[in-house]
Amino acid sequence: MKRVITYGTFDLIHYGHINLLRRARALGDYLIVGLSTDEFNRDMKNKQCYFSYETRKELLEAIRYVDLVIPEENWEQKRSDALLYRVDVFVMGDDWRGKFDFLEQQGVEVVYLPRTPEISSTRIKEELKTIRREQS
Repeated sequence: MKRVITYGTFDLIHYGHINLLRRARALGDYLIVGLSTDEFNRDMKNKQCYFSYETRKELLEAIRYVDLVIPEENWEQKRSDALLYRVDVFVMGDDWRGKFDFLEQQGVEVVYLPRTPEISSTRIKEELKTIRREQS
């Protein structure tokens, strides 16, 4: 069985997320998603999520491409997760290109997939703020 892993916050899940998950799963037989915890998002990524970790986890688990959701609690765990879950392929968006190439030393194939350009959670949040301001 070929195991694939990817990581992210996956807040306000949208079709760009689905595209990433579908393409990641197509690279193997089993897709693991490392989901950033609320604490990791707040303390290390300086992000405030709309949905809690538990809600984001439930949403991801409902997506047919996802086989397992694990908590991402720090930047360094990618190396140990690759060993623990016997990962064959590590997938991230291409805005992270080069950042995880060190995993190749562990025999993990690293793939950077193009993002869906016209959509992002950040963009959705910004547009909602604008709409809210205009309605005030």
